[in-house]
Amino acid sequence: MSLEDAKSQVDTALTRDGMKGLSFENTFSGLPTFLRRTFTKDLSGADICVTGAPFDQAVTNRPGTRLGPRAIREASALQTPEPPYGWGYDVMSTFAIADAGDLAFDYAQPASFPDLLQAHIAGILEQDCAVVTLGGDHSVTLPILRAHAKVHGPLALIQFDAHTDSWPDDDASRVDHGTFVYKAVKEGLIDPARSVQIGIRTTNDDPLGIEVIDAPEVHRLGPDAVADRVRERVGDALAYLTFDIDALDPSAAPGTGTPVWGGLASWQAAAILRGIAGVRLVGGDVVEVSPPFDSSGITAIAGAHVAVDILNLWGWTRR
Repeated sequence: MSLEDAKSQVDTALTRDGMKGLSFENTFSGLPTFLRRTFTKDLSGADICVTGAPFDQAVTNRPGTRLGPRAIREASALQTPEPPYGWGYDVMSTFAIADAGDLAFDYAQPASFPDLLQAHIAGILEQDCAVVTLGGDHSVTLPILRAHAKVHGPLALIQFDAHTDSWPDDDASRVDHGTFVYKAVKEGLIDPARSVQIGIRTTNDDPLGIEVIDAPEVHRLGPDAVADRVRERVGDALAYLTFDIDALDPSAAPGTGTPVWGGLASWQAAAILRGIAGVRLVGGDVVEVSPPFDSSGITAIAGAHVAVDILNLWGWTRR
């Protein structure tokens, strides 16, 4: 690249002509947008966007996931010089992908957050743009599901997690990262008969009709068989994918609030995600990345890879 070319390019997150194409820039500089995508609030030209929900005031243990969206964006820069590996197509050149920034909210009014996030996601969907959300704790998925269900009706839920997050909670005013599935079922946002949880390794006696493929079963069956079961369970239903980073073993993702040993290896998660290509995904999220508990940054790197695979899954049936 000549000096004149470098001067004219400046920062493609701000100056790119259009939202498609790879970004050949220094990974350590520039605006830290996801995958160095165009930063914009105007999504009229976007097929899908990434947004952040930096909220962690619903955790039962260690906070810090408010810093997750920023860390995941920074980690995603490591993947920008070439198309995502193993998918057979370049999602960044095929679709117009934008970074819509984070939801703004008053940290001192946590009870107002769910409605604000639901409205934020609804505003994106109203622009005929799909969305992948970077959390934040797992409570953020409930208002996101509410926004999607208003558009698409009840969805199949594909959940990677160490916990079912389906403990009873009939208090509408509570905001809790461990009860979003219970409320989603009771509100009719998801169809339990088409939903599946992968990587579970904590006890909850009532799965609410959702199929559970726990971590020992994943290890025993292997990723290909697990992916087959997920595709069979979901069928042709519209689906939403939520990935709690604690689905991974703490050796692969130490930076999270409630780590549980015996989880998925990163290669298993990657193989399952790619193995379910063809599901009719309408959106997804990556949650519970807590950078303060991982000085190495490998948890954020894993979160960025998951978010890229969600983009690829969304685009697979739309290529």
